[in-house]
Amino acid sequence: MIADRIIEQGTLTTHEGHAAVEVRIPWYRALPGSCIAGATLSIDGIEAPADSLRWSMNGRTFTFDELIQETDEWWFPLDSATLTGQLPLRQDLQEHEVRVGLKVYIPYIITDHGVLHIEESDTKSMKVEQR
Repeated sequence: MIADRIIEQGTLTTHEGHAAVEVRIPWYRALPGSCIAGATLSIDGIEAPADSLRWSMNGRTFTFDELIQETDEWWFPLDSATLTGQLPLRQDLQEHEVRVGLKVYIPYIITDHGVLHIEESDTKSMKVEQR
């Protein structure tokens, strides 16, 4: 739905072999954590291993397996979440191509095939921010 705004420009950071980027919900209404079905993170064409991915929102950090039952934490359209993965960045590049893929379920829209799910992705070029 709103794929071109998934990645927050200027939020790429790195720390001890992990890269992180802030992401925005590709939907116009808040969703509980249990509706965040998965994500991918790649930088300069290299994808972070799925088991290294972490999702942080509202001051808490989750694996995607932990999010399956998470109904207490909600992702709101005005809030950024942080997606982190084990992904050392190339030091010889000033700009990096960052790609995020998201899969979310929309629990209140039921189709003939079940609960609506959307899969969106965004790619942006950005420098590493020092924090």
